[in-house]
Amino acid sequence: MKAKRQMRIIELVSHNIITSQDELCELLAKEGIKVTQATISRDIKELNLVRVPTGDGRYKYALMPGDPSLVYRERFHRLFADCCVDMDRSQNIILVKTISGTASAVGEAIDGLKLNGILGTVAGDNAVLVVVKEGVPASEVLETLRKMAGL
Repeated sequence: MKAKRQMRIIELVSHNIITSQDELCELLAKEGIKVTQATISRDIKELNLVRVPTGDGRYKYALMPGDPSLVYRERFHRLFADCCVDMDRSQNIILVKTISGTASAVGEAIDGLKLNGILGTVAGDNAVLVVVKEGVPASEVLETLRKMAGL
């Protein structure tokens, strides 16, 4: 699934020094995501990734400088619509049910969107716990998430 792969690419380049497309292909393959170099090349272009100096003479892939939510907002919304199955709340916690294997990407999307009232997320394999800040009605945050997911 393209959205899941691209979200994983964002996570990988955010937390690792990845200097080549082949290296990115290998990391994805270790996670069971088999892609060609041509697909990675298209993903890099679509995600607007840039190459930045590592400080030791090499260059690595990175997100565009600035707020990633501005660049990736459309992809985050598409991922939400593609992967969310259901959601409900209990007090200040919202449980977002996802397609198996996509919860991490959905959690990353929620975090990346920096929605008002969300303290943070914890993702498993097929569910994301969204913790709502004290004093913020969780019902409003739930409604926002449901609209984003088309539920």
